[in-house]
Amino acid sequence: MDILQNMASIIQKEAEAIQGIQVTADFEKAVLTLQACAGKVVTTGIGKAGYIAQKFAATLSSTGTPAVFIHPAEAGHGDLGVLNRQDCIVAFSTSGKSTEVIEMLEISRHLGVDNVIGITSHTDSKLRDLSQIILDMGPDIEEPCPLKLTPSATIAVMLAISDAIALTLLQLNGLTKEDWGMRHHKGYLGQIARADASKD
Repeated sequence: MDILQNMASIIQKEAEAIQGIQVTADFEKAVLTLQACAGKVVTTGIGKAGYIAQKFAATLSSTGTPAVFIHPAEAGHGDLGVLNRQDCIVAFSTSGKSTEVIEMLEISRHLGVDNVIGITSHTDSKLRDLSQIILDMGPDIEEPCPLKLTPSATIAVMLAISDAIALTLLQLNGLTKEDWGMRHHKGYLGQIARADASKD
């Protein structure tokens, strides 16, 4: 194996998967729905998608949009108590068939939370039936894994979509460097933001 060539090929395939995202009117609808959300944004997903959902909630919160991650396996054991009817849920699942995610959304509906944005790939997913807005990742994403199993290109697509949402919301909400710095009072980036804000 040519290790460098193999690694370059993997990176190229992930980049191509991101470039293949079709940014449709539903993406704008999703952003405007989250901007208008009277409650908080609740993200969910399991496995690798769950890590992206956690990162999305963290990015939203740090850029001015209150958000929290709920692990779908814990949702049925009391964690859904954090939900209220004004919240919006963003669910990540490539297949859209993950049992834990589907069950969480079904229970959420019974609790009166109807605003669900699904981020998925498979066209026959149950997630589509439970979502008001669907953001398509693309139906034919090829995983670079030699086994065609390990999710990496699909996860890169999820990350790109979620970052695009979060950073667009940042701009729509008019978040300033000062606002950003107030949410990052520790660490190098927070210092930079506050220093730059003091110069403006």
